Parts: sequence; C-alpha cells; structure tokens
Amino acid sequence: MSQFSKDISIVIGGAAGQGIQTVEAALMRILKDAGYGVFACKEYMSRVRGGSNSVEIRLSSTKVPRRAYVRRIDFLFALDTVALEHLRWRIGEGTTVFAEKSDANDGKVGRYIDTPLLRFANEAGNSPLYANSVALGVILGVLGVSQEAAETFLKKTFDRKGEDIVVKNIIALEKGYDFGRHTAYAEGIEVIVSPEEEKKDDLLLDGTTALGIGALAAGCDFISSYPMSPGTGVLTFLAQHAKKTGVVVDQAEDEISAINAGLGASYAGARALVTTSGGGFDLMQEGVSLSGMIETPIVIHIGQRPGPATGLPTRTEQGDLNLALYAGHGEFSRAIYAPGSPAEAIETMQHAFDTADAYQIPTFVLSDQYFLDAISPLDTGDVPRIPFARHVTKTAKDYRRYVLTKDGLSPRGVPGYGDGLVCVDSDEHDESGHITESFDVRKDMMDKRSRRLDTLRNNAMMPKEFDNCKDAETAVISWGSNHGVLEETLGKLGSVRLGGLHFAQVFPINPEVKKLLKGKKIVIVENNHSGQFADLLVRELGVTVSRRILKSTGEPFCVEELVEELKLELTTDN
Repeated sequence: MSQFSKDISIVIGGAAGQGIQTVEAALMRILKDAGYGVFACKEYMSRVRGGSNSVEIRLSSTKVPRRAYVRRIDFLFALDTVALEHLRWRIGEGTTVFAEKSDANDGKVGRYIDTPLLRFANEAGNSPLYANSVALGVILGVLGVSQEAAETFLKKTFDRKGEDIVVKNIIALEKGYDFGRHTAYAEGIEVIVSPEEEKKDDLLLDGTTALGIGALAAGCDFISSYPMSPGTGVLTFLAQHAKKTGVVVDQAEDEISAINAGLGASYAGARALVTTSGGGFDLMQEGVSLSGMIETPIVIHIGQRPGPATGLPTRTEQGDLNLALYAGHGEFSRAIYAPGSPAEAIETMQHAFDTADAYQIPTFVLSDQYFLDAISPLDTGDVPRIPFARHVTKTAKDYRRYVLTKDGLSPRGVPGYGDGLVCVDSDEHDESGHITESFDVRKDMMDKRSRRLDTLRNNAMMPKEFDNCKDAETAVISWGSNHGVLEETLGKLGSVRLGGLHFAQVFPINPEVKKLLKGKKIVIVENNHSGQFADLLVRELGVTVSRRILKSTGEPFCVEELVEELKLELTTDN
C-alpha cells in the first residue's frame, strides 16, 4: 500500500501540441470545484511543436495553501519518451511513473507502470491526439475523483469541433479512468487529501489574468502593445474584455509606437497601460524619458524573462529590476511594483495606476514568466478594491501646465476640459510649457520633478511580514514571484530565528523599512545573477546584506533548494 496525503505533486510531461494545457485546465477546474487546494506552474520550450514541456499541479488541503514549485514528483504522467528523459532528474524513490513501457525504468529509481496511452487513444478515436484525454482519465482514476466533471469540461472544450470529436474524447477519458481506478487498486495506491466544501467558489487565476483584472479595477481604459512573450497575455486579456469594459486596445507596429500611443492617450486623459517584456522595453526607454519630462502618467508592465538579447524566451528571471530603475536618459521620479500572488497583482496594479496618475510619472509593474503562468485559487474577499480618483484639473484661461509648487506636482489639465491651453514639450520648458534654455528655469524644473520622490518614498507600500519577522534574528527577504516559495519554506523550517519580508513595491522603499531590519542579519532571495534588489536596499537604506541566494538558470526556486539554503542560516552563528 502506498499512501499519498496532505500535499501531492502531479507532473504531466509531453511535447508542445500534445494537449498538456488542456489536461492542466481540466484538472485545475475539476479539483478546485471538488474543494481541493490546487496550484499549477509550467515550463515549456521555445517552439510551437516538439520539445519537452511539463506542468506541475500540487494538490493539497486548502487549509495549507501552496503557491510554490517543488522538485519532488509523486505522480508523473509522461505522454512521450522525451518527457520521461527530460524529467528523469526529478524522479525519486517515491515517484510513481505512468508511461508507455514499464521497461523505461532502465534500472532507475521510482515505480513505473506500463500505461497504454496511445493504444487507448487509437481505440477511442484512431488518433494519438486523444492521448491527453486518456491521461486526464488516468489521473482522475488514480486520485479517485469523479469523471463526470471531466466529461462536462470536454464537452464544453471541444463542442465547436463537433459531436464526433466530443464523443471520442469522452471515450478516451473513460478508458483512462477505468485504467487509473484499476491500477490504483492493483498497486495499492491511496490518495488521502481532505477537500473543503466552502472553498469551491474561489476563483482560479494565473498572474496574467490577475494583472488584467487589476488594471480594469484601476480604471484602465487604453492599452497599447507590440506582442512579446511573456508579457503578451495582459494585452490579450484586455482585448478579450474590451467590448464589455470599453477599453481601447491598440496592437502597435512596434514598442516605440506602443509607448508613444500610451502617452498620447494619457495626455488626452486616459488611464493608459503598455505591456511588454525586457527586449521590447529596451525600445521604449526614450518614451519613458518623455513621460518624465512632460509629466504625463503611464503604467508599464514588464514580463521578465532571461536575457541578454533573446536569452531564454520562455523561461523565468527577475533580471529587469535595474532596467526599470534606470531606464531613460536624465533624472526623474518613478515607482516600481512587483506582485507575488494573484491577490497582490490585483492590488498592486491598482496602486500602480493611482501612483502614476497622482504623481504624473512612469510607473512599472514587474512580473516574470513563472508568475504570469502559475495558477492558484483566489478568495475574492482577499482582494482590496482601492477607490480611485482621476487627478485632472479643469483648466482656466491662465492655466500653466508646469507651474512651480512646493510638493513638485503641477495641476494636470487635459485638452478640452476647461478653457486653458495644455502645452507640453519634450524640451526643457517654463511653467507655461514653452521651450527655454534658461539655466535658472532648468534648475527649478529639475528640482520640481525630483521633489515628488520624497512624498512617493514616504507613502511607499510596506513589505509583508511573516513568520514573526519582528523577533527573528535573520530577515529573509523576497520580492515579486518568490513570495510563495519563501513563505512555504519558512513554514517548513519553523524556526523562530528566521522571519520573512516580502516586497510588492520595490522602489522607492519606505524609510520605515530600515527600522524593521535594525539589528538583523539580512538574507535576500532573487532570481537573477547579481542580486539587483540587494544592491537597491543597500543604496536606499544603507543596510548590510549578509547573504544573497541567487538563481539565474531560467528556473524558479523550488521549495527543497530554498529549505537547504536557509538551513545553512540555522547552522551558522549570528
């Protein structure tokens, strides 16, 4: 008898085009609706077909939410031999592998079960394309979850392809389900995870959808973008909902056009968003400088991926913090956010729009491939709705766009709202917006644009504290997508010596953070090669960072490796 309980890691591997995402979508919906806690993340190669892709789904009691990747595999369902080889390094003694041939073990660890995916697929529809529905059935059969919900899902998914396709997929599902149930009984496989009835109404969101919802909640009414993975999904989401929400969607001819269109829309009074990835943002930097000079708000979402150049276009990294921090020539104020959960994405996107609008600056939202593609449940009660106000002034005839003020914020007018002329210019300008080369005016304008940074800094979001960080000897710090893995790791270690701080706003940093770090050893976890946020903390707060736990392979941190890294802190004298 093999029992699997509390937290189960299920991995489905295969080539692009084999329908792995269909299996993922079905399982996540079915298991969530059954009351289980679920979390999914994926890795995929940069090709339309072939290669080796995989999806990890974690199944647990919702009393213990999971939002992190684990190396461990309890059940591996390999749709082809390439996937089996690709994932072999993650197969352990406790792994049960469902693959085409039992002799695929080759003397390695793990228990292998001969699973006739292709035979069942051909029996169902005379095509290997039905293997994914067979695999879905096998998984549900092994888990002991009813197949009725899966049948409903397949009907809805394949309805547009005709009745014949729907029937064949259901036959494939049934064959896999019967095999899974029989195998679980014959092999003594028992899955013990307690679902919770009250959690069925939670939403399932990936990071992309959460950012899109946050943008809509913030009043976004214009988006311009040139598609680039992994940032394209936000554009796609808003385009799908444009008719219902009234958002104007512009797929620009390039990234330069995208940011300039966004600034034009913002100048006219829109709440504008552009979305891209690191390589695309490189082309936007002159537009960022233009935003700084003409004091016109813009929100820029960057879906980070490994660089330089094309790098690893479908992998993950937190390598663009410095890019956002220093982008654009000259000096001007900005703010940068980096959410680590769907709820945080919805919240910080609202903050980003409000910050851009209130302070008349470019504001960045950094995510990464891992965060954008990861899926987890969301209790809608956990999402704050932040009331927003459009910071626009009705202009009088004597209106001056860049009038000098104590706080550095000039009243922002838009064309057509009032009697004034809203004159903006990318050259240095006087209070009325007219070009000038006066050294005195230049100094006044530079001072004015910089003064708002002090207010921004004092109003910056404080980091989230967990595992009693206040009393801990060591503060372990994360930002962005490492929130979930750090929180779970600290929970597993359960040491009073370690506490966590997670930053969803990474610039500017609230000065009060220094008090949280006083007298503590500081360890920072980042998915980049140098420790960009560590450098920023040192620069902004003057603190000493004792250790940087870094990873720049293109993979996210897994719980097991972070546990091992932080165990070193517990064996080291402070």
